[in-house]
Amino acid sequence: MIGFHPRQPTGQQKQSHRGKWDKIIMQVRLKNVVRLTLPYVPFLNPMFRPLLVLPICLGLGHAVAAPGALDFQRDVRPILSNHCFQCHGPDEEAREADLRLDKRESAVPTVIVPGKPDTSELVKRIFTDNEDDVMPPLSAKKPITEAQKEVLKRWIAEGAVYTKHWAFTKPERPQVPAIKDTAARIFNPIDAFIAARLDKEGLKQSPPADAHALARRVALDLTGLLPTPAELAAFVQNPSPQAYEAYVDQLLKSPHYGERWARRWLDLARYADTNGYEKDRERSIWPYRDWVIAALNADMPFDQFTIEQLAGDMLPNATPQQIVATGFHRNTMLNEEGGIDPLEFRYHAMTDRVATTGATWLGLTTGCAQCHTHKFDPITHTEYYGMMAFLNNTDEPDFDLPNADKEAARQANLKRAAALTTDLTAKQRVPEKAAFQSWLAEQRTKAVTWMPLRPATVKTNLPLLTVQDDGSLLGSGDITKSDRYDLTFPLSGQGITALRLEALPHESLPAHGPGMCYYEGPKGDFFMGEFQVFADGQPVKIANASESYSKNNFGKSPVSAKAATDGDPQTGWSCAGRYGERHEAVFVFAKPVTAKTLTITMLFGRHYACPLGHFRISTTSVAKGISARDMDASLAELLVLPEAKLSPFQRDQLFTHYLLTSKKFAKESQAIKDLRKPTETTTTLVMRERPAVNPRLTYRHHRGEYTQPKEAVQPVTLAILHPFPKDAPRNRLGFARWLVSPENPLTPRVIANRQWAAFFGRGLTKTLEDFGYQGAPPSHPELLDFLASNFVRQGWSLKKLHKLIVMSATYQQSSTVPADATARDPENIYLSHSPRVRLDAELVRDSVLRSSGLLSPQMGGASVYPPQPDSVTEVAYGKFKWTPSIGANRYRRSLYTFSKRTAPFAMFTTFDGPTGEACLAKRETSNTPLQALTSLNDIIVTEAAQAMGKQFAVGPPDDAKRIDDLYVRVLCRAP
Repeated sequence: MIGFHPRQPTGQQKQSHRGKWDKIIMQVRLKNVVRLTLPYVPFLNPMFRPLLVLPICLGLGHAVAAPGALDFQRDVRPILSNHCFQCHGPDEEAREADLRLDKRESAVPTVIVPGKPDTSELVKRIFTDNEDDVMPPLSAKKPITEAQKEVLKRWIAEGAVYTKHWAFTKPERPQVPAIKDTAARIFNPIDAFIAARLDKEGLKQSPPADAHALARRVALDLTGLLPTPAELAAFVQNPSPQAYEAYVDQLLKSPHYGERWARRWLDLARYADTNGYEKDRERSIWPYRDWVIAALNADMPFDQFTIEQLAGDMLPNATPQQIVATGFHRNTMLNEEGGIDPLEFRYHAMTDRVATTGATWLGLTTGCAQCHTHKFDPITHTEYYGMMAFLNNTDEPDFDLPNADKEAARQANLKRAAALTTDLTAKQRVPEKAAFQSWLAEQRTKAVTWMPLRPATVKTNLPLLTVQDDGSLLGSGDITKSDRYDLTFPLSGQGITALRLEALPHESLPAHGPGMCYYEGPKGDFFMGEFQVFADGQPVKIANASESYSKNNFGKSPVSAKAATDGDPQTGWSCAGRYGERHEAVFVFAKPVTAKTLTITMLFGRHYACPLGHFRISTTSVAKGISARDMDASLAELLVLPEAKLSPFQRDQLFTHYLLTSKKFAKESQAIKDLRKPTETTTTLVMRERPAVNPRLTYRHHRGEYTQPKEAVQPVTLAILHPFPKDAPRNRLGFARWLVSPENPLTPRVIANRQWAAFFGRGLTKTLEDFGYQGAPPSHPELLDFLASNFVRQGWSLKKLHKLIVMSATYQQSSTVPADATARDPENIYLSHSPRVRLDAELVRDSVLRSSGLLSPQMGGASVYPPQPDSVTEVAYGKFKWTPSIGANRYRRSLYTFSKRTAPFAMFTTFDGPTGEACLAKRETSNTPLQALTSLNDIIVTEAAQAMGKQFAVGPPDDAKRIDDLYVRVLCRAP
C-alpha cells in the first residue's frame, strides 16, 4: 500500500515549480513496515511515472481469491466493476456491443458459458495476446492482472453464479457466534463477532485500557469534551462493577452529547453561515443547527429525525420546530452574482440535494447519474431525475421563529405607544384644533376616490399571481432575471384619469415584501423597470407619475414611478430599505381613457430577479390633484368623506395622523414610531411544498446540462431497492418515509457503519460514502448486519447504538499495539487493539479551552467570532470584517463558530475541518507542519496557556503536585 499524503499540485503550482523535485513520504507495507523516503517528480511525462514506483510494487502482486468456492460479491464483482462495467455495465449510452456483464441474463451464454471457461468468449478475450481483441482494450488503461484472470476463469468453471450485491439485500439479524476461547472478554454481541474474526486471523484481544485512558476516550467520543478532574476522579475511584456503565449513562445524558454528534451530522448537511460562491453573504440558518443538537439530545428516533428534516413542513399540524428542521436541504449554496441565471443555479442546488440525499441516507454516489446512467451501480439516468422530482416541488422561504419573550416585549411596546399617542392627542386637542382644521381642509383638496380593479386574466412568464379577495394579486413560485406581468381588466366606468399601484407587504414574501427578491438583491426588494398601459389594445400616454417613497438599491442614480414610464427598462421604481411596508405609485394619463378593456404590462429586472410580490391596481376619474401619498389607504379614504359624516373615532384617526406627521411634534412622533417598530425576529431558511395549483415540473436533463431539459419525469425511487408503497403520496413526505422504511437495505447499514467509524476511525465498510459496486466490502459483514437490524429493532435510537458500541470489550481495549498485529493486520481492520484516532479540528480547540478552564458552557444561539488572524478574511469578497467576539462568546464551543464558506475558520482548516460547500461523509486526515505551528501559536492556544498559567501560579507551592494536576487537566492521567 502506497500513500501519498500531500495533495497533488495545482496548475499554477506545476507552472511555478516546473523542473523542481518535491519529496514525499511513501509508506510501503510488506511483511513488516518499511518507510521509504523517495523523490517524487510530479511533472515528468506520465509515461515515465510508473518507473518511479515500479521497484516498490515488484513482488507485491494482487489479492488472490480465498481457498474454497469463489464468492461472487467478494472475489468476482470487484474485478468486473473495476475493469468491465464502464463499457459493459448499466449505462446504455456508454455500453459497447450491447453487452452487459453486470447482469447474468445478458452475459450468459453470450460471452460466458457456465462450467466451460475454455469456450467462453470472456476468457478468450482476457487471455489473448492479440492487441486488437484483448479485453479490456489497451486504450482503457485498465489491464487485468494474471491473478484476476485466473479468478474469472475459475468462477466460470464453478458455474458463473451471480448473486445480488450484499448492500442491496435487506439486513437480517445474524446468529451471534459462539466463542470457545474462555479468555475472550465478551461483554455484548459486538465482541462475539470481533472475537470470531480475530480467532480466524490468528489474533487475540488486547487487555483492557486503564481507567484514565478509558474515561478520556469515551468522554471525547460521546461528548467531544475532556472529563473534568472531578469527573475523572469520581469514575476512577468508583469501585463498583457498574462504574463504567454509570459513567457512560452520565455522558449520554449530557447536553454536550448533542453538540458532539451534531457536528458530525452538519458535515453531511454541508452547514455554513454564508451562501457561498463569490459574494458569500451571511445567512441565518443557525436555528437549524440548534434543532439538530436538541433532536440528538432528546434521542429522537432516526427515522423521525430524517422525516422532519426532509419533510417536516408536510407533517399534520407541523410545529415551528418541525418546519425549522427542513433547513437540512436549505444548506445548499446560493449564487448571488449579478450575471447569473437564478433558475440555472437553482438547478445546481437541486443536483446537490439529490447527491447529498444519496450519500447521507443511501451511501450511494447518485450524483454520477446526473449526466448518464451510472456506469457501475444500477441507477439509471431517469431514476436520478425521478428522485429529484420528489425534492423539486418546493418553495424556499425564510421562516420567522416565534419567540414568546420577544412577542411579549412587542406587545408591551405597542401598549406604551398607544398610551403616548392617547396622551399626545388629549393634550393637543384644543391647542391644535385650528391648525388641524387647516391641514384637513388642505388634504381634502388632494383627496381621491380610488376603485380597486379585479383582473379578468393574468399572464406571467413564470411566477404565479393569485387574485386575493380584496382584488390584490399575490406572487409565488419561481422568478427570473426578467419577469413580465400582463394583466387585463374589464372596465365599466368612463373617463378614467389615473391608475394607482399599491405595493403591499405580505407574510409569505421574503422580508414580508412587497417584492419577491430573495437572492442577489436585498430580500423583499423589487425593481419595476416599465409600467405600460393599453386601452382596447392601444397604448395610453402617461403624462405624469408620482410615488409615496422611492430609493435605489444600487448606487445613487434616482428611481421613481416616472422612470418606469420612460421606455428604458434600466430605470424604474424601487422602494429599497423599507421592506414589509405599503408603498404606492400613481400614474396620471394625458387624457381620460374610455375603453372596454384595460391592459397593464409590468416589466421587472435590471440587475437582479426582483418582481413585485403583492400589489393592487385601482382607478379614479378625478380630474385634478392626483398624486401618490405616504398615508395608509384606510386614512386616505376618510379624506373623501364629508366632514359631517366622519365619526368621532375617524376624526381622531385623522387628528392623530396630523400630529404624528407634524414637524412641531417630531420628537414625540419619533418616540412613538420607535415603539411601533416590529421587534427584530429571528429567521431561518426552510422548505415549503408548493400549492397544488402551481406544481413545479421536473425534467430529465440530457448530459446533466441545465440548458438541455428533455421529457418530464415523475417521482420515482431506485428500482434496485425496495418498492415505493402504492398508497404513499409521491412527494417529499412519502420519499422521506421510503428512505427510512424497515425494508430499505441501505439506510440502516449506512447509518450504523457511519457511527462505527466515528468510534473506531474506520467503518466496517471502509467507503462510508459508497455502498455500491465500487465500494469496499465490509470487513465484518455479519456484525454490520447485526448493528443495522438491531438499530431498527431498538427504535432507530442512536444513543442505544452508541451505548452498545462503547460498552463492548472491543471498544474498551488498550491502544497498545500487540507484537504480532503489525504483520498480520497492519491497518487494524480486525481490531485486536483500540485504534488511535486523532481528534476532529473542532475537538482540538475545545480540548484546549476545556483543559484551561476557558470553555463557555453556553449552548445554542447565533454563531460567534473567536479570534483568528485578520488575513484569513481580508481577501474575501466585500472585505468581510471578522470582529472577534468578546466575553464568554470568545470561548464558546467550536460548533458555534461562524462558518464562512470562502474563508473558513483558520484553525479548523489547518486540522482538516470542512468548508460546508459539499456533503462530507468522511473527513480526510493530514499531517502538516502548520498543525504544529498552530498548536503553538494560535491566539486561543496562547490565551488558554496564559489562563492556565495564572491559575497554577497561585496554586499549591509543591511543583510535583502542580505538574500532576496539569497532566490530569490536559491528558487525564498522571505524568
